[in-house]
Amino acid sequence: MPRHLSADDESQRGWGRWFLGTLALCVVLSVLLRVFVVGAYYVPSGSMLETIQEGDLILGEKVSLAFRDPEPGDVVTFDSPVTVGDTLVKRVIAVGGQTIDLVDGEVVVDGVVLDEPYVNGARTESLSDIAGSAGISYPYTVPEGTVWVMGDNRTNSKDSRFFGPVSVDDVTSRAILIYWPLSDVGLL
Repeated sequence: MPRHLSADDESQRGWGRWFLGTLALCVVLSVLLRVFVVGAYYVPSGSMLETIQEGDLILGEKVSLAFRDPEPGDVVTFDSPVTVGDTLVKRVIAVGGQTIDLVDGEVVVDGVVLDEPYVNGARTESLSDIAGSAGISYPYTVPEGTVWVMGDNRTNSKDSRFFGPVSVDDVTSRAILIYWPLSDVGLL
């Protein structure tokens, strides 16, 4: 004989459907946010000291990249041109069409010495003589569709001085804030 559901049974079924539907919606929204809006990144090295500490967790927003290319001064994440699957974090120093030079330990873009308080007075030297480097010679004009990136910790950063310019298409986000550890929380 068929069993008839009581009002309580119907209520529990309705709640279960609502819960599963809500859970599925949350999962879909989380995936969409992660893929198209914001990315979370772990910083494994000290190449961005003192701006970003080794071991910090940062958030990068992706939406603005659909409307404008990275600009000088932006801190960006991008696919490593050296190690497949790695994501790097560096500062954009110059964009396509600009000419970069290294003169007496300073960075010169289009004939103007950059004011870079974030390097704490460290000299910026060429990395062209390191084995495996792209062998960049200066002055160097950044090709269109690419950006020139450098770590703020110039004495401990393999960056565009080593691997050359980065395609704008390989930039995955603009870093916007450090969210962990709590002692380092802040906007970038």
